[in-house]
Amino acid sequence: MNIITRLEEIILMAVWRLKDNAYGVTINKEVSRRTGKKYSMGALYFSLDQLLKKEYVSKHTGSPTPERGGRRKIYYELTPDGKKALQAARELQESLWEGVSKFAFEEQK
Repeated sequence: MNIITRLEEIILMAVWRLKDNAYGVTINKEVSRRTGKKYSMGALYFSLDQLLKKEYVSKHTGSPTPERGGRRKIYYELTPDGKKALQAARELQESLWEGVSKFAFEEQK
């Protein structure tokens, strides 16, 4: 089983949540909102490139827009393998926490 990193999992979830609106800026905003941490665009694109190499995401270019000076946005989409990787990550997390109460780490009073 290939285990994805936590950041890869977070990015894949952001792509899944954003659906047809998953491009660099929106992915970065979603990741930052969910984690409470700011990631540079370079770090995001590095991770997206890794996910492309693993074939967990695919990308396509949108139409040029006047707001972007005629440049096109690059949109990302989960592949079937990306969905399987997310499912495996979820199953691993559930397995790791199996039998551990939500309250196991609270201080005893």
